[in-house]
Amino acid sequence: MEYEDVSALAVYEKIREEVQLIYRSRLQTEILLSLIESNKTLSKLREITGSTSQAVIPKIRKLESMHLLERQNHEYQLTPLGKVIASKMADFSRVLVVINRHSYFWTSHYMAGIPATLLNGIGDLFNSEIISDSNVNIFNVYENYLKIIKEAGYVYGIASIISPGHANAIGERIVGGIPVELIISRSVALQLKEEPYLSKINSLIN
Repeated sequence: MEYEDVSALAVYEKIREEVQLIYRSRLQTEILLSLIESNKTLSKLREITGSTSQAVIPKIRKLESMHLLERQNHEYQLTPLGKVIASKMADFSRVLVVINRHSYFWTSHYMAGIPATLLNGIGDLFNSEIISDSNVNIFNVYENYLKIIKEAGYVYGIASIISPGHANAIGERIVGGIPVELIISRSVALQLKEEPYLSKINSLIN
């Protein structure tokens, strides 16, 4: 089957049966996802899926016929093609969990400003949590932010504001060998070219 440059919907229409063949079966989905972590015996697959051999074996045979699964040394494992399919299924599941768990956050923020490459990795926020505060102390959020920075084992973040306190806290972590990666807004980038930030950045170059 040849695929010209067409829309996502048109591609789906051409391969709809294959897509539904995988996602329609709970057992097939569970088998594929469970094998991402490690190879499994038939008895282990029965335990994970809570199903009998009579139910599991036909699904295994179907996945084998699709070249997504193979048996080696009495264990089942994903083929290279199976690894690709299963990883996409796993990412799709993580994305749905992230969106559903923090639906208010995503629907109340301006997501159009987030680069597509980052949005494509939104599933990586699976274990994230939203930290918010209703304290009337205007400095409470600022103090908590600095506390999180000082206690973190790594700092990967997005910053649209800057202050000497932020810069000092992050600078101390860099000197301490803590990995730091920040995506900053254009206005913050311009501020970092000025003092007192410029000299601090120069001191951290080494």
